[in-house]
Amino acid sequence: MANDLEFSFHTLPRAVRRHIRVFQIHQFLDRFAMGLTVAVVALALTDRGMDLFQISLLFGVYSITTMTMELPFGGLADNIGRKPVFLAAVVASLISLALFLSAHDFHILVLSFAFIGFGRALRSGTLDAWFVETFKANAPNVDVQPALAKAQWANAMGLAVGAVLGGILPDAFGSLVQGHGFSIYDVSYAASFAAMVGVAIYTMFAISEKPRSLNLGALKQGFANVPSVITQASRLALKHPTLSLLLTALALFLMATNPVEVIWPTYAKPMLDQDYANSAIGALTACYFFSIAFGASLSPYINKIFKRRHAVTLAAIFACLATVQVALAMQGGIGGIIAVFIVYSIVLGTCETPASSILHSCVDDRQRSTMLSLRSLIQQLGAALGLVLVGAMAEVYSTPAAWVFGAGFLAIAAITTGVLAMRIEALPK
Repeated sequence: MANDLEFSFHTLPRAVRRHIRVFQIHQFLDRFAMGLTVAVVALALTDRGMDLFQISLLFGVYSITTMTMELPFGGLADNIGRKPVFLAAVVASLISLALFLSAHDFHILVLSFAFIGFGRALRSGTLDAWFVETFKANAPNVDVQPALAKAQWANAMGLAVGAVLGGILPDAFGSLVQGHGFSIYDVSYAASFAAMVGVAIYTMFAISEKPRSLNLGALKQGFANVPSVITQASRLALKHPTLSLLLTALALFLMATNPVEVIWPTYAKPMLDQDYANSAIGALTACYFFSIAFGASLSPYINKIFKRRHAVTLAAIFACLATVQVALAMQGGIGGIIAVFIVYSIVLGTCETPASSILHSCVDDRQRSTMLSLRSLIQQLGAALGLVLVGAMAEVYSTPAAWVFGAGFLAIAAITTGVLAMRIEALPK
C-alpha cells in the first residue's frame, strides 16, 4: 500500500479547499438537523404515552429498516449518482418528521421510525464517497485522512449544536404550543423539519456532481444491478484480508461502545437532582458530540505520532478506549462519570478517520459507496448484538459489570487491528 503525500490544507489547490469547506458545511447542516431531535426523542415518545418497551420496539424498527436497506441503496448510489440518492434520503427524513409531528398512535410512529431507517440507509455511502472521489481526482496522492477528519469534526459539531438547541427549544417555546394541543417537544421536531428543508436546498445548489442518467430505465437498471454489485462487494470483503480484518474490528468496536452510548443516561440520571436531570442529560448529550468533534480534530495529530500508519493508530486507539471504558465503569459518583465520559467521547472521536482511510485505500470508485454501506451494515449488526448481550448482562448484574464485559470486545478489536497493521506493514511499498 503506497504512502500518500502529507496533507497541508493551505498548499492544496483552491478548488480542493473549496471542496472541503462545502462538504464541511453540508455535514454540519445535515447533522444539525438530526441533532435537534437527538436529546428529546425519548422524552417526546414518553410524552406521547409510549412505555420503555414500545420505545425499544421503535428503535428496533429503525435498526431493522436500516440494515435491510443499507446495501441495496449503497449499490444504487454507485449506479445512478450520489446526489440524487442523498436528496431521496432527505425526503425520507422529512416524511418521518411529518409523521412524528402528526402522530400519537404507536403504529404511525412505527412508520415514522421506518422512514428514519430508510433515510439512514439512503444516506450511507453517498456523499462520503462523492467527497473522497472528488478529493482524490483533484489532489492525487495526497493523504485524505486529515480531510476526512475535518468533515468528521463538522459532523460532530452539527450534532452537538443541534442537541443543545433541541434541548432549549421545548423550555423556551413549549408553553406557547401546548395551548394549541401540541407537545412541547414538537417545537424541536418542527425546527428539525425546517433545517432539513435547508439541507435539501443546500445540497441542490452547493453539491456539484456530474449528471448520470436518471430516466426510469436507468433507475430500473440501478435496482437490477444491485444484486451483482452486492455480491462483488461481499466477495471483495471476504477475499481481501485487510477489509475482512478491518470490518471484524469495527463490528467488535460497536459491540462494545453502542451499549455505553445507549445506556449511560439511565445510569447517570438517578445520580442527578431530579429538578434539572433532563436538562443535564441534554447538556451531557451535547458535550458528548462536542467531545467527539474535538477527538476528530485530534485524529491527524495522533496519526502523525504513529507515522501515519492508520492501522497502528487504530489499534492504539481501541486499546486506549478499552481502558477508558473500564475506568468509566468504576466511577461511582456523577462527577467522576462526567469527567471520564468526556475523555471516553474524545477517544471515540479519534477512531473514525483512521478506519475510513484504510477502507478507502482498499476499494476503487465503482464500489466505494457499496463498501461504505457494507461497513455500515456490519457495524449496525455489531451494535445490535452488543446491545442485546451487554444490555442483558446489565439487567442481570449491573451496568458497570456490563461495560467491563463490553470492554473485552474492544480488547479483541485492538488485537485484530494489530494483526491488520502487521499485514499492511508486510505489503510491498
